[in-house]
This record gives sequence, C-alpha cells and structure tokens, in this order.
Amino acid sequence: MLRQPYLLFLGDAPDALAAKVAQGIKDWRPDVSVGQLRLPGCKADMGLKEMSVAEAAAAGAQTLVIGVANRGGIISDAWMAVLVEAMEAGMDIAAGLHTLLKDQAPLVAAAQRTGRQLFDVRLPVFKYPIGEGKMRSGKRVLAVGTDCSCGKMYTTLAMEKELLARGRKATFRATGQTGILITGGGVPLDAVVADFMAGAVEVLTPPNDQDHVDLIEGQGSLFHPSYSGVTLALVHGGAPDYLVLCHEPTRTHMRGLPHYPSPSLAPLRPLAETLARVVNPDCVSIACSINTAHMSEADAKAYLAKVEDEMGLPATDPYRFGAAKLVDALP
Repeated sequence: MLRQPYLLFLGDAPDALAAKVAQGIKDWRPDVSVGQLRLPGCKADMGLKEMSVAEAAAAGAQTLVIGVANRGGIISDAWMAVLVEAMEAGMDIAAGLHTLLKDQAPLVAAAQRTGRQLFDVRLPVFKYPIGEGKMRSGKRVLAVGTDCSCGKMYTTLAMEKELLARGRKATFRATGQTGILITGGGVPLDAVVADFMAGAVEVLTPPNDQDHVDLIEGQGSLFHPSYSGVTLALVHGGAPDYLVLCHEPTRTHMRGLPHYPSPSLAPLRPLAETLARVVNPDCVSIACSINTAHMSEADAKAYLAKVEDEMGLPATDPYRFGAAKLVDALP
C-alpha cells in the first residue's frame, strides 16, 4: 500500500497533458495531495502549494508520486537528484511509467541505503489468463474515446460517484497508472503482454450482482495508430453492455501524432459498437462525454446541445456539469 499523503512531482512536463497523472490525483484525491514540486521549464501546474523536498517532508508527505506521463514513459536523468533527495528525506517513490523505478541503479541504491520503497504501479503482479469472451452477470460500462487523454477516466470516476450518491452498486475499474494511484487497485493494462490483455480485463470485471455496475476506465483510442490495441482489449475483455463516447473537441491532431488530424465524434459510435458486439451482441452507446475544459461555459453548453442534436444521445461534461445525464442514460 502506498503511504499517504503525496507530494506530486511534475518534473519538467512540457504541457498540462504530460502531467495527467498528477492532475487526476489532485482532482479526485485532493485530500492526499500536500503540494507539488516542479523543475525549471515545467509547463504544468496543479494549483497546489509549491514545495521543496524538505518543505514537503516537513508537511508530512510520505510518498513522492511521479505525476508525469510522458511519451514513452521514461525516467529523465534530470529527475534523479530530486528522487534520491526525497528518499533521503523519508519518502517512498511511486511511478506508473513504462521505465521502471526498480531498474534505475541510483534509485535502488538510495532505497537500500534509506530503507524507503519503490512502487512501480505499472508493473503487473498477477498472472493473467487468456481471454475467453464469455458473458458474465452484472452490468459493465466502458468509456471509449476519439483520442488518448480526452476524459475517459474522469467520465467513469464521475459516473461511479453519481451512482454511489444515488445508493446504487457501482465500482470504478482502473486500467491505467493514474486510476490505480487514485483508487489503490486495478490492472496496468498497457503493461500486460498482448495475448493476456483481454483476459486481464475479464479478471478485473468478474461476474457480479445483476444490479451492480462496473465503470471500466478506457485507454487509448480505436482511431489512434499507437494505442488502438489496448483499446480493443478493453472492448473485447470488458464485454460492455453500454458505451459512453468521449471526445475533446478543441484538438487539431491526435495526441502525440501531429501528422494525424483529430477524428470527429460521429464515426466512433458505429466503429465501437461493431467491435463490442463481437463479444456482447446487445452492446449499445448510451451517451456522450465531452471534455470542454478549453471552452467557455457558453461555448461548452452550445457544443453539448449540438452533439445531442447530431448524435441523438444525451451529452455533458461530467467533470464540469456533473454526471447525472450519463447515469440517467443507463437503462
């Protein structure tokens, strides 16, 4: 178990999206985020108190969480001195990067010297089976998106919060490093060997009560040339009953691929439904979740009305306006 509270390390993140791990923790677990530490040139800001390692330790921080999810998931040499200093100040280190903490000699040496721990959240700790594609009891909702980092995790977390507030049975199922850090459990799906990804999602979403709803965190995008494989594993392993279509309308190109223009929302519905019905013939899209963070409130509301008219589905920004519309769309 990770020791709390956290110091969120933003490193030298080039933009806000590169620090989406820190953003997710700050937004959904503000009670365990004592402050942020940024290096020169960092373009991300969580709005938390700026702290040095010493100040964070004095404030009670128990774990430094690397809140940067850069392309390729690397641990920068520029971060190393800060990470070692944090361990010397009594903090553990946690990260969800593809590059593992346990493979960094300076960090391993510092952990051994200080007695602190290294937590690689993205390291699978379970031997997953090959997926079987069998239907199971309970209901499952999967968030699918037009791109990476467009609001799929926020959508499912917001829906879980709304369902629980209504007294309904619901569980957010984390499939990425940020969700795992927020909730304390899940499957680091993009680190699972490809043949076992669908099986990992089946393990994550076991048979349940008929009135229980699993909210499955989406990953990647069926349109994204780099990450479509992990998305398809979620679609088939999750065997969702319902899809929520997620979109960020202000982007001009796909995340990390400036040579690929951003797709529109409309083509996502037939593509995702066709693939989902390979496993669950009754799967349907129930709503649209739109990330309007970069739009004024007036523009956001106008855009949502336009989406509802064009898609024939309820649409909202669940983080900005609440998830009631999405939950109301559940049969």
